[in-house]
Formats: sequence, C-alpha cells, structure tokens
Amino acid sequence: MPDAAKTSGQTEPRKVKYRKTKARWHPAMQAIPVPGIRRMVNLAATMKDVIHLSIGQPDLPTPKHIIDAYIDALNAGQTGYTMDAGLPELLVALRDYYSKRYDRKLTRDNILVTSGATEAMYLAIAATSAPGRQFIVTDPSFLLYAPLIRMNGGEVKYVPTRIEDNHQLDPDEVIKAMGARTFAVILNSPNNPTGAVYPRSTIETIVEECAYRGIQIYSDEVYDHLIFDEDEYASVLRCSVDLDNIMCISSFSKTFSMAGLRIGWIISSQATIKSLRRFHMFTTSVANTPSQYAGVAALTGDQQCITDMVNIYRERRDKIVELINRTPHLAGYHPGGAFFSFPNLPMHVDGSDLALRMLKETGVCVVPGDAFGEHTANALRFSFSAPCETIEDAFDRIIPWMAKQQF
Repeated sequence: MPDAAKTSGQTEPRKVKYRKTKARWHPAMQAIPVPGIRRMVNLAATMKDVIHLSIGQPDLPTPKHIIDAYIDALNAGQTGYTMDAGLPELLVALRDYYSKRYDRKLTRDNILVTSGATEAMYLAIAATSAPGRQFIVTDPSFLLYAPLIRMNGGEVKYVPTRIEDNHQLDPDEVIKAMGARTFAVILNSPNNPTGAVYPRSTIETIVEECAYRGIQIYSDEVYDHLIFDEDEYASVLRCSVDLDNIMCISSFSKTFSMAGLRIGWIISSQATIKSLRRFHMFTTSVANTPSQYAGVAALTGDQQCITDMVNIYRERRDKIVELINRTPHLAGYHPGGAFFSFPNLPMHVDGSDLALRMLKETGVCVVPGDAFGEHTANALRFSFSAPCETIEDAFDRIIPWMAKQQF
C-alpha cells in the first residue's frame, strides 16, 4: 500500500543533529586571570563570622557635603548625559585643584573624566598596547595592568620591589630594564599592594629618562592623598617638564571615600586627551552625571575631611605594622601610604594555600600575593581599611593560628 505521506505530497521531516558549541570568545580573554581577591571573597561569602582584611575599599563614610551635592543633583533633574569629556564644572574644578596643588598650568582640555580610575587605565592601555610594545611594570603591582597589556598584544616586563627595601622602586633597575621595545612605564605610588610611597628623586629620575628616550609614563595616583610620613607627594604632574609622554590617572574613590560613585580622570597633553575622548565615547560615553556634581563639591568644599581620614588610616597603619611584627612567620615593613601592607611568609610557603586555610580555619580573609605578581607567591596582602578594633580581632585569631604552623 502506498505511503500516506507520499500520496499526500508531503515529505518526512528531516532529522537534524545540532552540534553543541561554546561561546566564541576573543583569544585575548585568555589573558584575564581569575583574580585572587575574588576567589577569596567569594568563598568568604559562603561562611559566617568572617573578618575581612581583604578588600581595598574605604570603610569611612563619604563626607556629608558630597552626599548632599549628589542628592541635590538628582532632585534638580541632573540625570542626563554630560559632555563626553566631563561636566564642565568638574573639568574647571579639576583644572584649578591640580594646577594649584602641583604648581602646573592646566586647561580643561588636559582632562578627561571617566567612570572611575579603572576606565581611565583601561583607555590608556587599550589605546596604546600592541604587539611589539613592551610595558615595564613593578612586581608586585595592581592586578589590572598586566592583563590589560596582554589582552591588547603588549608584553609585560617586571621590575621587582623587595620587602627589605620597604618595597621602594629602584629607578636604576627601571632604567636597566628599558630597551629598544620599551614603550611605557607604569607607576603606582602609593602602591597597591605594598603601600610604598616613592620619593621625588625616584619619580624625577624615571620621568627624565623616559622623556629622553621617548617612553610613555602612565602614573596611577588614586592614593595620592593617603600619605602618612611625607610632606610632599611626588606626582608626575610636578616632576615632568611637559605632558607629552605623561598620563596621570586618579579618582575620587579613595581620597573622598567615593568608590561606588565611579568618577575618575586622566590628565595629559591636549592631543592625548583629544584622542582618548574618541575612545571614551565608544566605551562608557560619559561618566555618571550626579556623581560628577558630587565631585565638584569634593574638590571645592572643605578639605578637612581628607586630613581626618588620613589621620585615621595612619593610626590603623601603625596598629597593623605592630601586629604583623608580633605574628610568627610574617616579615613586615613600614608602608608609607594607601591602606595596604604586604608582608612576606618564609620563601618556600605558598601564600595562596595558606590564605585559603587561614580563611577556613580562622575566618580571617586576606589576599594571597600571587594575585599581584609573578614572584610574590609567599606574600599576603592585608588591607587596613577597617577599624583598629576589627584589625585587633583579626590578629587575635591569626597570631595563635600562625604560631601552630609548621613551615
């Protein structure tokens, strides 16, 4: 008997077997590591009674006059886009503030407002890193720099800093590392994760050599006000003759405890800012508008809040240095700024393994050193953006636990 489908003119449905495919990520994604900070914090989130000495975020409240300016901007309906370079009032405030602070004549065209210092550093590196270009970076260093360089085809060359030198950067080592393919040097003072503050002699030596060789300098200065032991901060803005090879990056996040408001900036030559504005328009377009009004209030308002915060962080620095020095198997030093200490464990000890066990067995969360460099696996980063009482409670757990470790 004829097939019913054939007599009706229909054909049998074709059976198709679909292949399972993975997302086709750009190969550059392989350059992005899983941050050691995130691994520890994610685990800590599943636990109870955890003391965090891990996250590099101010715990002090944002000054009231800054919050009021943010709220006033919202109430006034300031929720649309600003100019791509930034709110004009904020550009003027930044120009005036940094011109006065570093005795350097700036214009609005020297400044680009970004969504935090993270976007600023992303723009600077992504716009310039390329195959054949080498970037000199300290080891240890903030975990953002090296992946961004590698994602865009560049090469990272590390210059170490050492605990016996208080993690100071040796300018002679930086100069010796320079070669025909050196495109840029990335500076970060005060440093994350070490808290080291580089003196003016170091910055001037590096700036002068880079200018002579035509090497770019990207200076991450987000902790520029958190200085505990020095009268003058050595910004590249003060130490450079001109801005042709300089990109100075900062934000409100640390100085004014405005991390979540996401306002940063780049200060550079007018030609550089003009080019970066085009790139910025195709990334975040503009920074958060009410936050920019809050930034104006931060710069033009009473600066006593900075002094008060620095005094608090200094007290905490002194406390954590004392406690680290009392902790078995930890070798400390004297950080001069930011809110981090980066003590060493014995050379053969894996800091990642120890930090994990410490979290599970004591409930204290710190960050292993391998998150910040290739030669710092035996270090731990302690953040003192927590009250002295919290720091003392943490070390009440850490000290007896470390005393039991057999290394």
